[in-house]
Amino acid sequence: MMRARLRKVAAFAGMAVLIGLSGSVLAGDFEGKWLLDDTSGNPFEAVLSSDGTASGTHGDSMKHGTWKEENGAAVIHWNTGWTTRIFKQGNKYMKEAFKPGASLTDKPTNTSGASKKD
Repeated sequence: MMRARLRKVAAFAGMAVLIGLSGSVLAGDFEGKWLLDDTSGNPFEAVLSSDGTASGTHGDSMKHGTWKEENGAAVIHWNTGWTTRIFKQGNKYMKEAFKPGASLTDKPTNTSGASKKD
C-alpha cells in the first residue's frame, strides 16, 4: 500500500517536471531577435531576452518592455503602453499589436507576419 502511494507521488512529481520543462522550451522558442512590422507596415526588430526583458528599434527610437510566454505565445508589454503578441499559426509566426488600454481579448489593432532572426 505504501509503495503504491510512493509510486503515485513519484509519477506526479515526474509529470510536474515534464510540464515545467515543456513551458521553458516554449519560452525558449521565443527568445531571440524578431523582425516585425508596426501598425503602419514599417519593419522593426524586437529582441526578447531570457531574463524577461524586451527591446526594440522603432524608427529612430528604442522601446523597452517585458515579455513572458502565455498560452503558447510571447506577450510583450512595451513601455509605450502597446502590447505585442507573437504566436505560431500553422507553420508560420504571426504578430498582433494592441493599442494602449486594450486587452488581449479585444480585436488587435494590427496583425501581420513575424519572423525570427538567427
